[in-house]
Amino acid sequence: MCLAIPGKILETNVADGVRVGRVEFGGIVRQACLDLVPQAKTGDYVLVHVGFAISCVDRQEAERTYEALKAMGVLEQELEPPEI
Repeated sequence: MCLAIPGKILETNVADGVRVGRVEFGGIVRQACLDLVPQAKTGDYVLVHVGFAISCVDRQEAERTYEALKAMGVLEQELEPPEI
């Protein structure tokens, strides 16, 4: 199952012509493409699906989503590092 997870943008930059950001998901930081949300800036919350920020969300919505995912036991599975 794939989920879109809310995360907080910690930093933005451009790499190889692509706008990317360091995004924190419940203590885990990953890189995400920010090209689909040009209005997003550092400190904003975005909904990320397969490495792409697909929409902006407010902090309260992000917190509600984290709580629901924790209650379902899904959050830990989605944020595990990929197996190599």
